Amino acid sequence: MAAVNRGLKRGLKGRVRTGILRPDETILTATPPLDSCYGQIGEQVRVPITGNRSRRILHGAINVKTGDVALLIAQEWTRGTHQGSLSVTRSPWRGWEVVLFEDRASQHTSPDSLEWAEELGIEVRLLPQATPELNARDHVWKHTQREALGDREAVTIDGSALAACRHIIDLSPEDRLRRAGVLSGNFWLTK
Repeated sequence: MAAVNRGLKRGLKGRVRTGILRPDETILTATPPLDSCYGQIGEQVRVPITGNRSRRILHGAINVKTGDVALLIAQEWTRGTHQGSLSVTRSPWRGWEVVLFEDRASQHTSPDSLEWAEELGIEVRLLPQATPELNARDHVWKHTQREALGDREAVTIDGSALAACRHIIDLSPEDRLRRAGVLSGNFWLTK
């Protein structure tokens, strides 16, 4: 943690800009997440379940300082798609020292993914196991799935993935940080 803090101090002095990013993935399915549903009193509410098992993986990273995001939609979650998301994550922050705080999923910890991150000039810090409270992106995913996709039938899985991306992009950077819990005053990287 000391190296990260030193990098932040250098970034604040203007010598080196450091981006601390929290990446994560979420699975979007053709069956919508059911958050709430309205119906007539005394009548059974119908929930559309098509049996369609299509899914998309939405990769995303949020800069915990600026609220900027990088997003990537993939059909599967493999080491290869994770490495692609590293490339997408790196591109908006060229010239920055980038530190990623990742969970310990096998796609994140594989030697070839760690080597690719190093080649891209990304420092990877692995979070302790079973610590979802440290995951800022996880909170954004919950809001996105509820507000952009919840309670409505997916016309197409690709349309749902694009709607989720559009929802995140349309949020202001401050709203993204608020929903991620970064502005709560209790965010662990600001302590």
